[in-house]
Amino acid sequence: MGTMIGYARVSTTDQDLALQIDALKATGCTVIRTEKRSGTTTEGRSELATILDFIRAGDTLCVTRIDRLARSIADLATIVRTLESKGAALKATEQPIDTSTAAGRAFLQMLGVFAEFETAIRKERQMEGIARAKQEGVYQGRPPSISADQIRALKSQGLGATAIAEQLRISRASVYRILDV
Repeated sequence: MGTMIGYARVSTTDQDLALQIDALKATGCTVIRTEKRSGTTTEGRSELATILDFIRAGDTLCVTRIDRLARSIADLATIVRTLESKGAALKATEQPIDTSTAAGRAFLQMLGVFAEFETAIRKERQMEGIARAKQEGVYQGRPPSISADQIRALKSQGLGATAIAEQLRISRASVYRILDV
């Protein structure tokens, strides 16, 4: 039997890694990698990338729940394919998921579909709420973080968009948007 490798992740809104780490240790994980990153994409999740690069045949990647691993069915499928191609398995401590069994693979696929559906419904409701608030004049969006007059003043002094952006610590796109260039 290979190594049990634990992966614990929290987003910025969900700060407590301790519960996940304790559960992974109790499952027998000898290596546990952690990170505080959004789960909506695998981009920028270096600890997960390290695990996927170095996991070997017979090893098992263990998480508490699959939403700690991926929030989209596409990312989940990619991670599972990577594990399978290396001869490794995926287990979850709080869900009956074990990709070394047919029932575990089926349950994983069903959970992935429901997680993606839930995310889509949440986004849909959020967009409906924003549209309603705009219609009622309640939602104006975030107040501007930069002064249009300040940008125009710097432009009149002969500064270019790049110099203005650097001086105000904003993007050039913001400068161009205000100058209507």
